Amino acid sequence: MVGWLVGSSPVAGIIVTSSNHDRASARFAEQFSAPIFARGEAFPDKTPSRFRKVDDDDEICDGLRVIRIEGAAAGEIVLHYAPDGGTLIVGDALINFEPYGFTFLPGKYCSNEKEMRRSLQKLLDYEAERILFAHGTPILAGASDRLRGLLGSDR
Repeated sequence: MVGWLVGSSPVAGIIVTSSNHDRASARFAEQFSAPIFARGEAFPDKTPSRFRKVDDDDEICDGLRVIRIEGAAAGEIVLHYAPDGGTLIVGDALINFEPYGFTFLPGKYCSNEKEMRRSLQKLLDYEAERILFAHGTPILAGASDRLRGLLGSDR
């Protein structure tokens, strides 16, 4: 079924970026005997048996850091992978698709839109050449500059 995704390397872990993205994570964790990394709030109904709690500034593995985002969906995190100029991996808090373009998650999907926007300021502390989105086209160059433009900062 998903063998082509795995190739010859074992699955080291499954990362759930928010309560909106828990979907089949428990089934995949069992199938591949892999841990699930997420904030506790990402599983409001039932915590999976292979769950490993992560929170702000935790490092899942070398160079892959967790950034807690409040005010978006429950349990929202962004991941920062430091090598090669840096990559941010965003769950829902930022989107990049038409007709919206590169922007914030619309307020109707947030638990507290103002808090989310404040929380996203933390991303400016991380250098990123790229941003990958759960919803939208990746930004593959100059991501930190684009992020500073969106967040209104000259840091």
